[in-house]
Amino acid sequence: MGLGLDLPTFIGQLVSFLILLGLLVYFGYKPIRKMLDERANRIKEGMEQAEAAKQEYEQAKVAVQEQIGKAREEGQGIITQATQIGDRLKEEARGEARKEAQALVERTRIELERERDKVIDDLRHEFVDTAILAAEKVINETLDKEGHRKLIEQAMEESTTFKEN
Repeated sequence: MGLGLDLPTFIGQLVSFLILLGLLVYFGYKPIRKMLDERANRIKEGMEQAEAAKQEYEQAKVAVQEQIGKAREEGQGIITQATQIGDRLKEEARGEARKEAQALVERTRIELERERDKVIDDLRHEFVDTAILAAEKVINETLDKEGHRKLIEQAMEESTTFKEN
């Protein structure tokens, strides 16, 4: 043979190679291929789960933004309502203060009128007593105080009525 190939050795080596290749395919390639397919499936599932998680995250993000917007609106509504309530309470307090001030002025006016009437009454009694004493000194005799008091009071009332008209 010209190339230095020995046909029986070549065939033996070829058969040995094919047997080894068959054994490697049967015992090596299929389990490795199966393991690679399982790994590819796990990666694919992980990617799908990641995508699903991403979509859930986006949905949750949108829902949170909506809730934040609603909360802001509710907060503004509460602030507006609190402001209105505060204004109403201020007005009610002012009204109460006005009523109390008017009642105080009215009570004071009534008290002053009573005091004035009492002072006038006291002055009348003193004037009557003074007039009786003066009349006693002038007449130099004892008068019936009660009878003369009534006469003087009557005269004073007539005098006051006459002056008012």
